[in-house]
Amino acid sequence: MSEIKSPRIHHLGVQTADLDNSLNWYLEFFDAELRWSLDRFSSLTLSRLPGIRRLVEVGTGDLRFHLFDRDGHNGELPDPHGFQFQHACLQVASPDDLEVIRRRWTDLYESGRFSFARPDQPTAIVVDGDGVQSLYLFDVNGLEFEFAYLPDDHQ
Repeated sequence: MSEIKSPRIHHLGVQTADLDNSLNWYLEFFDAELRWSLDRFSSLTLSRLPGIRRLVEVGTGDLRFHLFDRDGHNGELPDPHGFQFQHACLQVASPDDLEVIRRRWTDLYESGRFSFARPDQPTAIVVDGDGVQSLYLFDVNGLEFEFAYLPDDHQ
């Protein structure tokens, strides 16, 4: 059997009840661009995601998100006690980036232009015992992201 060579993430898929709200938030928050949009899908996609209506890719650099909506989405948050991806961690280049990200999230939240599934504000920036600095926040859909600065000895 052959070895699998270091896989990497191509994109994160985000299901939303309000695609326009999510799209606009991701574009602004990540300073991203709309790369493409689909409204016709393969039979495999239709069987995995019944009712899918539209799929868009937004990205900045190598970071990509696939945002999509489906007919009949109930708009409910995942069960906090059930299995789920708990969060995605995105590495930043400097500790100052964490302050910029926190401020950007707050500015977008306070603008009133977006509907948020959760009212939770970003956490404080914390430093753990080995110098890693982290910030946690939720997107407009209530999905959690960690932004982390890792010192050189943790790369």
